[in-house]
Amino acid sequence: MSTSKSIRRAVHLALWTGAATVTAAQSVYAAEDQNIQEVVVTGTRISVPGAISSSPILSIGTDEISMQQATEIEQVFRDLPVTAVGDGSNVNNGTAGAATLNLRGLGAQRNLILIDGKRVTPFNYDGQVDTSIIPTALIERVDIVTGGASAVYGSDAIAGAVNFVMKRDFEGVDLSTDFSQFDEKDGDVRSASFVMGANVADGRGNIVVGLNWTDREPVMLGDRPLGQLGIVTASGAGYQNFLNGVAPTPAPDGCGGPNSVASGGSTTTLPTRVAIAGGGSIGQFRDNGNIGPNCSVFNFNPYNYYQTPLQRVGGMVMGHFEMNEHAEAYARFGYTSTEVRQQIAASGIFGSAFWTPLSNPFINASAQQTLIDAYNTGRGGAEPIVSTGGDFPNWRDLNGNGVVDAADDVRITYSRRTVEFGPRSTTYENNSYNILVGVRGQLIGDWDYDVFGQYGEAERSNVSAGYTSVTNAADAVDAIMGPNGVPVCRSGNPGCVPLNLFGGFGSITPEMAAYSSASAIEQQAYEQKIVGASVSGPINAVQIPWAGSPLAMSFGVEYREEFGTATPDLCWQTQPASCLGGAGGSILPIAGGFDVREVFGEVLLPLASDLPGVRALDLEAGYRYADYDPSGANRTYKYGLSYKPVDQVLFRVMKQRAARAPNVGELAAPNTTALDNATIDPCSVANAGSITPELRALCMSTGMTAGQVGVVNDLVSGQVNSFQGTDLNNLPTPEQADTLTVGVVWTPDFIPLANDVLISLDYYDIDISDVIGEFGAQEVLDACYVGGIAEECAKIRRIGGGLTLDGSGIETYTTNLKYLRAEGVELGVALGFDIGKFGNLRVSANVNKYLTHESQSSSLTPLVDCVGTYGTNCGNGPQGGPLPETRWLQRTSWMYNDFTVSLLWRHLSGIESAVPVFPKFQKIDSYDYFDLFGSWQFMEQASLSFGINNLFEKDPPVVGNEAADTGSNSGNTFPQLYDALGRQYAVGLRFTF
Repeated sequence: MSTSKSIRRAVHLALWTGAATVTAAQSVYAAEDQNIQEVVVTGTRISVPGAISSSPILSIGTDEISMQQATEIEQVFRDLPVTAVGDGSNVNNGTAGAATLNLRGLGAQRNLILIDGKRVTPFNYDGQVDTSIIPTALIERVDIVTGGASAVYGSDAIAGAVNFVMKRDFEGVDLSTDFSQFDEKDGDVRSASFVMGANVADGRGNIVVGLNWTDREPVMLGDRPLGQLGIVTASGAGYQNFLNGVAPTPAPDGCGGPNSVASGGSTTTLPTRVAIAGGGSIGQFRDNGNIGPNCSVFNFNPYNYYQTPLQRVGGMVMGHFEMNEHAEAYARFGYTSTEVRQQIAASGIFGSAFWTPLSNPFINASAQQTLIDAYNTGRGGAEPIVSTGGDFPNWRDLNGNGVVDAADDVRITYSRRTVEFGPRSTTYENNSYNILVGVRGQLIGDWDYDVFGQYGEAERSNVSAGYTSVTNAADAVDAIMGPNGVPVCRSGNPGCVPLNLFGGFGSITPEMAAYSSASAIEQQAYEQKIVGASVSGPINAVQIPWAGSPLAMSFGVEYREEFGTATPDLCWQTQPASCLGGAGGSILPIAGGFDVREVFGEVLLPLASDLPGVRALDLEAGYRYADYDPSGANRTYKYGLSYKPVDQVLFRVMKQRAARAPNVGELAAPNTTALDNATIDPCSVANAGSITPELRALCMSTGMTAGQVGVVNDLVSGQVNSFQGTDLNNLPTPEQADTLTVGVVWTPDFIPLANDVLISLDYYDIDISDVIGEFGAQEVLDACYVGGIAEECAKIRRIGGGLTLDGSGIETYTTNLKYLRAEGVELGVALGFDIGKFGNLRVSANVNKYLTHESQSSSLTPLVDCVGTYGTNCGNGPQGGPLPETRWLQRTSWMYNDFTVSLLWRHLSGIESAVPVFPKFQKIDSYDYFDLFGSWQFMEQASLSFGINNLFEKDPPVVGNEAADTGSNSGNTFPQLYDALGRQYAVGLRFTF
């Protein structure tokens, strides 16, 4: 077979099996001069030459990966119209130290990641896969099946399946090295890969070894003008400073310290803000130890990362050997070690309430009198907020005289950045390995079989440092003057050093910091075991007379066992909020798992072929029964039709029932306190001017006194305490999705000068019911205080009237929510032009337009439609990132002799905030980026490539720091969706032998 005919056959097989090019026409032209006998299509286990899939499949080939010069495959996926924001290199506060994929914006836990059709071991107990463990250099192509694939592959394939097809019969050596850097000469990424393969035993077998290494350097928010200061989303405070190119407005004299500013930051600041625990604000300390009105906030931005640092090393060995005509043994072993560091601003005491002697030797006479006056004022009125009794006492009348004086203790709410401790950080060290062995071959006649066993394990340690020990700080603030005139801790605990929170920067000495700071470690492990067997082939006795081939089918069995653990140290386990100030709550040990036994089958029945008006008509169906312990059984299925009236047109439709069983974290997570994103506490001082009698009554129904309503502190930095975990008496049941895809593929052969033309248009509708998830914190607040829903009000626990004190928060336990739905259309185009002596031109595009992306937690809560919006309650499923209505990628490539030049156009339609914000931030206009790539094959065995991303250096949109969840909204923008770091240059050198 000639090269051109081999390529053309590969192309047409790919097209008719539903494989549409994602961004580069070349991705379906990656065929060498080899005799292709059949194509095994992602999304089915039936391997029949010329099989037509009724599901749309998008493919990314090696050419596209090379043109994007991506050292991690996550970088390619983040730009695809089919995906939404997931975890990755530009997620800092909220990262898990991994790179995840999020198909259709439905959550990373709802797409199944495969390597050569086999599951990849998750990196944690939440069932998500870290794609950074997949060596890019060994990828042959990536197939994306959308619209559910549970009938074929099992649980988790709700949004679809992503199959990484690896190089099977590689011969020779492929050595490459790449380097990239931003225009500001930072953010360096260095990588190298080595692939070596050889045939053995006269071609009966092949073995491939691949090694990879990556070093990614960090970029701080403070390294870019937009990230140097905090901008308030609601009011726009700080925005004019950014426009004028000036530093944040400094705090007034005597109320300063590192990164203390007048506006645009956190109320946990420097010097210390204090409030009556369970009551209103008292004020803020000054550098001289006096208390005055609140005068500064803390600019936390510069400490954070726009790009997190990464160290990665790994490898994979694959091989297969034909033992005889009926048996081919195959195996794969992979190992990857990654280290990712996340860093945020200095720790602090984030609204914790400590008993404090008014005789504390660090409190000067002026501040002491201010505190005494505030607490005595709080004792008065019909609804006093200072009391020695009740559910939340905040005064100890030690001398029994009935008034607050210097002899007493009071409970004070502290908000103070412990800048003297340095920044907070978490280092994620991940090690994963997997091994696969199997035998496949011809069973009898045209029937094939595949039997395999697979084991995978992921181990990770999370080391958090630079935090404030809440427990020790509470002990150290409870200080009195010792008999020798030196302050001492009243508890007398060994090693306790009294802590001075009552002055400016430097009031905390190194000795104080040593006692009141803390680090913590959490160890995680995940184990996955799988065994399976399947057979496939034709049943010649079942053939419709007017069809050209008989019924083909596949059936099999699979057993899977998964187990995950998390072992935090004692610091993490301290209740109710761990010993780490600002860490987001406590972590308790997790140990749990599940096993599942499955049987499955598929059929492909040709109904007609080679008739007038019916070139081919095929029926496809599949069914899977899965019995999970402990979550029960689920049944999934698919059925669809593919119809070719003529050779150039294919119509396809597929209806599927997909399912996702609860993962280990959803089944076994203990109840703990954590942080969730929210916008405002409607009962706090932030909403004091809008509190109606009806709202006041609702606030009081959730545990507030009349004197606390409109007085207690609001949320800190857009975050609120929440109670999370699994209700063991009410485990979540499997979620299920009804999905529909309808499409047409057109491959015209009459367009002048064009060849290998492909145009595909598909409609998809993914409707998920019994969604496993949590109510959003702001959703609960709104449902209670706006909607007046008593059931939601019951989830709000207030301590001292507020939601920031330890023990307070909002119940957001894992449960089954009502539904989540994504609906849209996707267009794919690919065509080539032979321009004679001037070479070849390839043009391709992929466009996705959402028609619907909505969710509803319960029948009592509002419907949330997220198309074209962003916000804490909206965006890509469980995240709060932006979801543009329309996205596209369009690539134009010119190949001339040894040169290739390619331009990629990335488009994102405009979006707007789901809630009213500062007018300039209410809407983000559409964005267009252009990336340029060039390569030169300067020797037969060597090539040089060069790329420029964000060619015209388009600045990211500005939305402030409270526009959405902290994982997607950082540095006043959305750095995982928009290019926040400017123009980037990349160069690569590749040798092949």
